[in-house]
Amino acid sequence: MRLPETSPELTKLLKRMKPKDIQLAAQNIAPLAKGKYLHWDELRYREPPPGLTRDGWWASLLLGRHGLMQPLPLLDKRGNPFRFATPSPVQIDLHHIDRDAAGQIRTAVGAPIQEHPARYLLNSLIEEAITSSQLEGASTTRQVAAAMLREGRKPRDISETMIFNNYRAMEHLRSLKQEPITPELILELHRILTENTLEDTADAGRLRKSDDVRVVDQRDNKVVHVPPPSTELPERMERLCTFANADETSLPFVHPVLRAILLHFMIGYDHPFVDGNGRTARALFYWSLARSGYWLMEYTSISHILRRSSVSYMRAYLKTETDQNDTTYFLLHQLLTIRRAIVALHEYLARKAGEQRETEKLLAASPALRTRFNHRQIALLTHALRNLGEGYRVDAHQRSHNVVYQTARNDLLTLHSLGLLEKARQGNAYVFFAPENLRDRLTDLAK
Repeated sequence: MRLPETSPELTKLLKRMKPKDIQLAAQNIAPLAKGKYLHWDELRYREPPPGLTRDGWWASLLLGRHGLMQPLPLLDKRGNPFRFATPSPVQIDLHHIDRDAAGQIRTAVGAPIQEHPARYLLNSLIEEAITSSQLEGASTTRQVAAAMLREGRKPRDISETMIFNNYRAMEHLRSLKQEPITPELILELHRILTENTLEDTADAGRLRKSDDVRVVDQRDNKVVHVPPPSTELPERMERLCTFANADETSLPFVHPVLRAILLHFMIGYDHPFVDGNGRTARALFYWSLARSGYWLMEYTSISHILRRSSVSYMRAYLKTETDQNDTTYFLLHQLLTIRRAIVALHEYLARKAGEQRETEKLLAASPALRTRFNHRQIALLTHALRNLGEGYRVDAHQRSHNVVYQTARNDLLTLHSLGLLEKARQGNAYVFFAPENLRDRLTDLAK
């Protein structure tokens, strides 16, 4: 990866500029370049506005950002504070997230989902567990990993163990969302995430002891970041927890969504563990948002979005490090990621609602069947129509809908008695399979 060119500091920039160029820059002060919060490495390739030199253009932006910039109680490895600004693009993103992520989980048409939302939560937990682990090297296919989590079977290799651990960690965090975070809780979170996946098992749940950890671009093995010394990590972890637990009375005021993103940023920057830093960072991000009341984020997967834009994710870190610790670049990247995750959730809900309507329409053709199936059975039939030959276990159906075992068993046995599922024994348990002619069988029953 080509590293961004370090941006010129304002004082050095003004010294090399001509007086008339400084005057023109002062007359064009603004934090944004054509509506965007650009880094110097992006700006230097663009044509400046009429009358301005490229240096003058950058100076006008730095002057415009100066009044917006606030220092954070979070330090880089030289002891200098990180900073952030809230220009209009940040405020617009926060407005949308405040509107869309702090209420009930709703369908595409805006009505709250009436049935128990547990299966939507389970799907999102599974998706986040899989993609967060895949970002750090897990290679198991999504279908196999999802089946493992739904069925509750033990993982078979390191990739499955990473995914299984991530799922357990996300569930663990849901129980902690009302509690303040501590270094001990972060270490416990890391232990859950990395258990049985590290070369040295003793590294699970403890801060790294050496300084040979580097952040490397996997495409060309180029070192892109050297974290702070390991001796500083205990103090830096304490500082991070103090920041994480602060409220709206603390100065400077940091919007809860920005606070969650900055927690993510600092774990990535400090790299306090030999491995599993990304998974820990994303898990703390979810904890922070849940603690601040952004309930809808429990149903989204940011890792699913980050996996598709890993290069821009890394560059957002590098832009901060190469522009006087300005974290606004990372904030903007993650705000866009959150908004995309929310859109993906609503697209998923719309798709599932459409599929369920199709199945219900098919079932409604028969007055005898119209009221026979509950929403759990309709969800299973909807899935089965698109995944013919899929196997369904009672315990997996139970977990998906958060019901007792007997209720789940009755759901499947009823569908079996109607000829809509076939049954076969696997080990000590029965597995129910959707037949290849399921749609024809439903059509026949509906007559």
